[in-house]
Amino acid sequence: MTTQTQVKILVPGHHDMVRLVGARDELLKIIEAAFATRILVRGNEIILSGDIAETERVSRLFEELLSLLDQGQVLTHEAVGRSIEIIKAPEPGRPSDVLGDTVVVTHIGKPIRPKTVGQKAYVDSIRNNTLVFGIGPAGSGKTYLAVAMAIRALKSGEVSRIVLTRPAVEAGERLGFLPGDLAAKIDPYLRPLYDALYEMLEPETFNRYIERGTIEIAPLAFMRGRTLNDAFIILDEAQNTTPEQMKMFLTRLGFGSKAVVTGDVTQIDLPSGARSGLVVVEEILEDISGVDFTRLHARDVVRHKIVQDIVEAYRVYAEEAKKHQAG
Repeated sequence: MTTQTQVKILVPGHHDMVRLVGARDELLKIIEAAFATRILVRGNEIILSGDIAETERVSRLFEELLSLLDQGQVLTHEAVGRSIEIIKAPEPGRPSDVLGDTVVVTHIGKPIRPKTVGQKAYVDSIRNNTLVFGIGPAGSGKTYLAVAMAIRALKSGEVSRIVLTRPAVEAGERLGFLPGDLAAKIDPYLRPLYDALYEMLEPETFNRYIERGTIEIAPLAFMRGRTLNDAFIILDEAQNTTPEQMKMFLTRLGFGSKAVVTGDVTQIDLPSGARSGLVVVEEILEDISGVDFTRLHARDVVRHKIVQDIVEAYRVYAEEAKKHQAG
C-alpha cells in the first residue's frame, strides 16, 4: 500500500506562471503524463497530490524548472522533456546544472549545452583533465560536444589552435581509386567534423581559421612526427585506430595542449582479428593522473527517441551473441 500526500509549491511573484506551465498548460500536460501525480494550479500555487516518492520527484522538477527560468532560459517542450528524463534517471541529476551549462554559443545565437547527465559529466571531464576518452554510441554527443569545447577553449585563449583528425580506415588501396586530388579523396572521412564546425562558426570565420591554420582538419596519418603545442586536439572515430596509431597520436600531445579521443567500440571497422587502439588504451592508461575515460550510453543519445531504442536493442543483441558464443 502506497502512502499518499499533498505538497504545495509557492511560485515566487516575479515568475509568470505561463512561462512555467506553458500556454494552455501545454508544458504542464507533459509533466502530468510523465508522473502518477495529480497537479493543480491555483494562482501562484501548484498543489501536488499522490504517492510520496512521486510527488517529491515532481516537486524537485518544478524547483529545477524555476531555476532554469531564473537563469533566463525559455522552457520548451524539449527542455521540459529533458528535465523529466534527468529527474527520473537511475542516478538523478539537477536539470539546472545540466541544461544550464552553456559550452558555447553558435554564430546564430544558439547555445550549445549538455542535454543529459552523462553529457554533463563528459563536458566536466574535458574541463578538468588533459586527456579524455569519450566512449559511447552514435548520437550521444561525443564529437559534437568535444568540438564545442574546443571552440570555447580557442575563443577564451586557452589554446591557439584546434586540430581535428580521424583515421581513414579505407585509406589504403581503395583511396587510390577515389576521384580527385588528396584533399578530395580524404574529405568524405572528415566531413562529420566539418559539419560540427559549420554549425558553430560563421562561414567567414571558419574559412579564415582554416586559411591561417588556426583550425586544421586532417587524416590521422598526417599526425606522425609532429608535436602539437598549445592546441586542442580531437581524435574522432578512434575505435578504428590500431594500437600503434593510438600510441602515435597520444605522443603528439605537447605543452599547453588538451586532447579528446572519441569512439564507439561497437562500431569497429578494422580488419577481422585486428585489435582496436581504443580498446587496448584503457588497459594501458587507466591509472594515469589527468587521463579520464567517460562512457556515454543509449540514454545519452539526443537524436529521435527511436534512435535510443535502436541503440539499446543492438546493445542487448550484442551481449546475447557474446553469451551464446561463450556457451
